[in-house]
Amino acid sequence: MTTPLLKDKHAVIYGGAGRIGRGVARTFAAEGAHVHLAGRTERPLAELAAEIGADFAVLDAADARAVDEHLDGLERVDVSFNLCSRGDVHGTPLAEMPVDRLMAPLLGLRSTFVTAGAAARRMIEQRSGVILWLNSASGPGAGPGMGGTGPADAAMDNYMKQLARDNGSRGLRVCGIWTAGVDMDNVMAGYSAMGRAPRLDEVADAAAFLASEKAGGTSGSVLNVTAGVVF
Repeated sequence: MTTPLLKDKHAVIYGGAGRIGRGVARTFAAEGAHVHLAGRTERPLAELAAEIGADFAVLDAADARAVDEHLDGLERVDVSFNLCSRGDVHGTPLAEMPVDRLMAPLLGLRSTFVTAGAAARRMIEQRSGVILWLNSASGPGAGPGMGGTGPADAAMDNYMKQLARDNGSRGLRVCGIWTAGVDMDNVMAGYSAMGRAPRLDEVADAAAFLASEKAGGTSGSVLNVTAGVVF
């Protein structure tokens, strides 16, 4: 019998009630993880928790005190994955976009920085753990009408790589996923080498792999799960 990839790992998923969060949570649970969902809306969190045998907490992931209090109540944290929405606004050229709309996804990174830092401190103390990040891969490139998404993606990529570099010798791994337009073939077909969008199960499986010991030699790197969009 094959051992589940995440057997007995404690995985916290922020934004667990979102579409990608739900897919990742279901895959992590199927791979043997103890899943801890966190988000701001109780009903979808409770429904998903009941479905997959997880627990959940209603909190704002940008609130450092709330995040710390939640983690303090857990046995340990082996995996932390923030999938909270950043407030990206698309479709307007940068020169015509109001500054507050441009800044929205950059300010929305606060929850990523809060949750990653809180997890890192605990993982360093236990000398093991994985922090995952996900964005649309627009940091290294440019696309029309992307607004603040590119700058926010670039900032997230750089922050996570620095976090990996600072703490790799203390047992912390930090791994990323680039993906965009998940399950949206009508949007992504013309951009990807595979002529389609990435599927939700592909993104979730990639996350489970990166969080597992199978990826034990990987840190500070990003897995491109865009169905072949080349940058």
